Amino acid sequence: MNVYYQIRSSQLDRSIKGLKEHFHKSSSSSGVPYSPAIPNKRKDTPTKKPVKRPGTIRKAQNLLKQYSQHGLDGKKGGSNLIPLEGHEHDFRVKHLSEALNDKHGPLAGRDDMLDVETDAYIHCVSAFVKLAQSEYQLLADIIPEHHQKKTFDSLIQDALDGLMLEGENIVSAARKAIVRHDFSTVLTVFPILRHLKQTKPEFDQVLQGTAASTKNKLPGLITSMETIGAKALEDFADNIKNDPDKEYNMPKDGTVHELTSNAILFLQQLLDFQETAGAMLASQETSSSATSYSSEFSKRLLSTYICKVLGNLQLNLLSKSKVYEDPALSAIFLHNNYNYILKSLEKSELIQLVAVTQKTAERSYREHIEQQIQTYQRSWLKVTDYIAEKNLPVFQPGVKLRDKERQIIKERFKGFNDGLEELCKIQKAWAIPDTEQRDRIRQAQKTIVKETYGAFLQKFGSVPFTKNPEKYIKYGVEQVGDMIDRLFDTSA
Repeated sequence: MNVYYQIRSSQLDRSIKGLKEHFHKSSSSSGVPYSPAIPNKRKDTPTKKPVKRPGTIRKAQNLLKQYSQHGLDGKKGGSNLIPLEGHEHDFRVKHLSEALNDKHGPLAGRDDMLDVETDAYIHCVSAFVKLAQSEYQLLADIIPEHHQKKTFDSLIQDALDGLMLEGENIVSAARKAIVRHDFSTVLTVFPILRHLKQTKPEFDQVLQGTAASTKNKLPGLITSMETIGAKALEDFADNIKNDPDKEYNMPKDGTVHELTSNAILFLQQLLDFQETAGAMLASQETSSSATSYSSEFSKRLLSTYICKVLGNLQLNLLSKSKVYEDPALSAIFLHNNYNYILKSLEKSELIQLVAVTQKTAERSYREHIEQQIQTYQRSWLKVTDYIAEKNLPVFQPGVKLRDKERQIIKERFKGFNDGLEELCKIQKAWAIPDTEQRDRIRQAQKTIVKETYGAFLQKFGSVPFTKNPEKYIKYGVEQVGDMIDRLFDTSA
């Protein structure tokens, strides 16, 4: 029996290692991770359903590169991630991708490697269950019945220990990634944990007659994965709250901040693992056994968590916005970020998850966006106040103007012209990536300014207050409208 279990044990171990090598070989030879591995190996490892590849696990930075090329109103069919598309965004992305390549030149494929490792591990776990089942059937025909369970227990130890050790290595790699704030690497734990939990009933069945220490190995690994996952989630939320870089990295044109797009990206990746993430959070809540909480409870926890991340993000954006000296640019920055968050939530299922615990989230984002637009509009008061009805002197029609009155009219025209030119020059360089919002803000501004200026021009345009009127009456009403139409657009 000793000879038997040693021979079969090394055979079992070899089969699993062979499967793993096959994954690595096929990924390096084809350049496409995993492609040949699955069809060839499906025969040996008939996992119940094809494993959903954790292909979502990509560095947020890599995604930024692709998304910077799409428009912000990203149609449903495209990607459900909206890019940052401010004027300097392309430059930032280029700079970012160069920095990434410099830093990780050879490591640029590191994410692909992570995906291959994850895939290989998930398949090895399934393979172990199938191979162990067939080992037991074989052994039942050869070994006397009262020795079967003990022999089987000894036979699977090496292969099982190998899997558990690899699982623990994944946990410790995740622990290190958390310290580095590299949360996209931590996400590799999610698909693995989900698979371990799905496979657990079969696992338990195969290990039915084995010693308690053998049976407890998988539950132990699941617990440490849940703990590390929950820690990663908590640390991510704190990281969003305390993201340090204030001055450095603030977009000069007030476009969407990288922190916002990274946070939303991370939350969207959690959508693929809602149950797993909810269970991670629940595992920290109660000391009761992992099976006792309902999926409703873990869904509420996940919803609360997402709301917490969004709340932290909002606080951080508010403090970042104070870096801008111009309150109007600060308002445009907040408007862009809130609008990006709201659009991203609506395009993915995140909004339904948020609504589980916060019914009014959507409404409150809309209110925040409107508030910021109003704050921005105040920047134009210093232009329109010069020519507003309430601030104008009263003239008797037909009576000759006194010098003082002529001077006032000149000052009003000059003040308006200078203010208009200055604002148009400054705000032209600001960004509102969402075309719909951009048009809406311009239109509202245009209406107010054109009306006020039109009334002023009608009243004083024909009054003889100067010998050279073209010096003061520089613009027609339509020209003013055209100037406002070129705001938020460096190409205009």
